[in-house]
Amino acid sequence: MPIYAYKCSECGFEQDVMQKISDAPLSECPACAKPAFAKQLTAAGFQLKGSGYYATDFKNPPAKPAETPACGASGGCCPCAASTNS
Repeated sequence: MPIYAYKCSECGFEQDVMQKISDAPLSECPACAKPAFAKQLTAAGFQLKGSGYYATDFKNPPAKPAETPACGASGGCCPCAASTNS
């Protein structure tokens, strides 16, 4: 069962309440008995553990750069090879 955080807008009373999802939300404050008790928006209360839950688990490995010939290679494909052969 989820735990919901409630707060009264009249007196400021706060309380965590365990309720079924199908239960109707509470509206009457247990401290001041006014109909100003409302659910608060809170962060999720669970953690994902183990592999398979992270963005990096599904990414492809980085592409390897194309191999370039070493400087001075024959064939003149490198600009520095052309300057050393002349």
